[in-house]
Amino acid sequence: MIRGPHAGRSRSGGFSLDVFTLDELDDIHLATLEVLERTGVFVEDDEPLDIFSDGGCIIDPDKRIVRFPSHVVEEAIHSAPAAVFTAGRDPRNDRMLIPGRVAFVNFTEGVKYTDPFTGEHRDPTVKDVGDCARVVDAMADIDAYDSAIGATDVPSETYVLHGLEAALLNTTKTVGCEATCKWEARKCIELAALVAGGEDKLRERPIIGLGMCAVSPLRLPRDASEIVIEAARAGIPNTAVSMAMAGGSSPVTLAGTLVQHNAEILSALVLSQLSERGAPFIYGTSTTAMDLRYAAATVGSPELALFGAAVAQLTRQYRLPSYIAGL
Repeated sequence: MIRGPHAGRSRSGGFSLDVFTLDELDDIHLATLEVLERTGVFVEDDEPLDIFSDGGCIIDPDKRIVRFPSHVVEEAIHSAPAAVFTAGRDPRNDRMLIPGRVAFVNFTEGVKYTDPFTGEHRDPTVKDVGDCARVVDAMADIDAYDSAIGATDVPSETYVLHGLEAALLNTTKTVGCEATCKWEARKCIELAALVAGGEDKLRERPIIGLGMCAVSPLRLPRDASEIVIEAARAGIPNTAVSMAMAGGSSPVTLAGTLVQHNAEILSALVLSQLSERGAPFIYGTSTTAMDLRYAAATVGSPELALFGAAVAQLTRQYRLPSYIAGL
């Protein structure tokens, strides 16, 4: 079982970047609870509305707004596991994701591919997906494979499944899926179950993970909520990400953006835990600031690093594993 190195410990010289005091973390958390309870989150689909209603949330059926009493949010945080187990086809690549420890994964999902042999910059194929998975499999410091590129030489309706098949055939590490709806998530789970030996075995040894992205500001679209529910019910780790842009889809201040980001992710966490208590959940971020000249996300900016450090510190307080977008 692999456990990553510590990101920083108070008893030693490990590096850490704490951008908040404990009192400031409390302020962020309490502001988030206020947003969730007073403003709420727009939820597009009927099934999550029913789940939220049954779980004690307040529903405005006409506006499709869900408001979250504080105790519902707190219960969801406490019921989510602090350690999330991810399995590889080779047990030597099994890993426990634990707050405060570090693991690395490639980012997703490229739309173009530079052929390493010819230098051609072109649309990726299923073979390219498999080649990327093999490269990640050979890299000792990369702990899991996320869908690096999407194949374009197969039908668009099934490219996610073709990509997952190619990845599972070419890496012995955990595979992150790019499923974007209930049907794709269910088919990815069924495909992984065939490899794992059945859905019960897949629950014991989750060789795949799912992921979703909230839509800023404060929206859970149908496809995102479907992924949350399917992952929770199957016992598959799910990574919830926000890609808010300060000054664009979120407040221009970094603190205000962090509160909104936190509200979006915690709404997904509540849905996960109301769907299946104890479902494995990973708190993610790709939030950054908007370049006000070009209305573009400033990836690689100091703001992205600050948001990543803030989320890492916040999730340690929540005792949740985190997924932080790199520079």
